[in-house]
Amino acid sequence: MLRVAVLFTSFVFVLGSAATLPAQELTIPDTVVFEKGIEYSNPDNQHLQVNLARPKTGTGPFPAIVCIHGGGFRAGHRDGYNGLCVKLAQQGYVAITVSYRLAPKYQFPAAVHDTKAAVRWLRAHARDYHVDPQRIGVTGGSAGGHLAQFLAVTSGVRQFEGDGGHADQSSHVTCVVNVYGPSDFTKSYGKSVDAAEVLPLFLGGDLKTAWHRHIVSSPLYWVTPEAAPTLCIHGTEDKYVAHEQAVWIIDRLKAADVEAELLTLPGAGHGFKGDDAVKAEQALVTFFDKHLKKPAP
Repeated sequence: MLRVAVLFTSFVFVLGSAATLPAQELTIPDTVVFEKGIEYSNPDNQHLQVNLARPKTGTGPFPAIVCIHGGGFRAGHRDGYNGLCVKLAQQGYVAITVSYRLAPKYQFPAAVHDTKAAVRWLRAHARDYHVDPQRIGVTGGSAGGHLAQFLAVTSGVRQFEGDGGHADQSSHVTCVVNVYGPSDFTKSYGKSVDAAEVLPLFLGGDLKTAWHRHIVSSPLYWVTPEAAPTLCIHGTEDKYVAHEQAVWIIDRLKAADVEAELLTLPGAGHGFKGDDAVKAEQALVTFFDKHLKKPAP
């Protein structure tokens, strides 16, 4: 087994200021290939990268999962999802964790452009990594949950594709697991301990000066019957992203006849620990298995 030092997190993501987490060892099983720092796009000379975990044996094609870190759109690092990517690779997935451009230097929709570019890159390199391009899911926590949900509701919307490369590929995703990501920024103020600080950095203003951008950047307003099946996981005591944000997006998806589920964790806050983290991870894997793995012949 290979051991490398990484930033450690297990469903612990913060919408606002990302805490500095201690470096801990990540064990890479002999059955997994783990590659760090693969460039997928280079907007504004930023050299955006992914880390990738995949099964060592077998030619697939394997289903794939894109993981998007949190951090209030202004912080965080892709390494926070290394551990989950390795676990997913052990269960027959190719999993990538992606970097994207951060606020305040890069405001919406730069992060959306980047995450869509990452999906297109994965499709373009499907043969290289034995990926089935028809079976790609996405997950993220907090700000990453928002970006994952945005991918799920804006397939084919040209204004959000950007110019990050591989324009001949689709950024469509098969399904999404949104872990306490916000769905309606217009209703975040007063319900989040740091929305008034975070959102103007991401959107270039507050509700008075950038009302339209708050609407356009909210996944809730992009839901159509073509949205991807969605699982939201959210705690009732979340002080950064209110639980009702998950209820709204799930209700809107169901109203549009889209398969949607909500796992509510009573008493859980923003960042799952202990039994809540175990339940969340089990639900995530079960949902992806249902939608991405082919039934046995």
